[in-house]
Amino acid sequence: MTTFTISAATGQDIPALNQLVNSAYRGDSSRKGWTTEADLLDGIRTSEESLQAIFANPNAQILKYEEEDQLLGCVYLEQKGNDLYLGMLTVSPDAQGSGIGKQLLRAAEDLAIARKCRAITMTVITQRHELIAWYERRGYRPTGETQPFPDDPRFGIPKQPLAFIVMEKEL
Repeated sequence: MTTFTISAATGQDIPALNQLVNSAYRGDSSRKGWTTEADLLDGIRTSEESLQAIFANPNAQILKYEEEDQLLGCVYLEQKGNDLYLGMLTVSPDAQGSGIGKQLLRAAEDLAIARKCRAITMTVITQRHELIAWYERRGYRPTGETQPFPDDPRFGIPKQPLAFIVMEKEL
């Protein structure tokens, strides 16, 4: 049985988190996994500067998943009123399909319950049908709300018009 830990990431993890997130979402390395956005977006998914901003936000944190001191996954969480916003759920392309995403999602839900949150909310690119279905199988539902994709190259350069749907799971 593989032993793993899920713990709060720190500023020392920024270089490894940056590499992990970008490898899972963009570029050729991301095509090994099913979470790739390479067909939808060019550019990077995050940067060390963006990650530093997360660590500077007192309402935000990143949980990291490690096996044998190897970073294989992470998730961004931010307290927004009575809700916990979940984003950047990431699993290394080589480790996808092994349950790491489910473990991180469960850890996020446990944290939200411990904080007495009403719900976990998230935004998902509307074209990511397989990802939306994955979240729906775990109890998340579209709220009917949509949001525009940011017109900011720090989040990627869209290859087509993109928007987000808002999903939530009441706790």
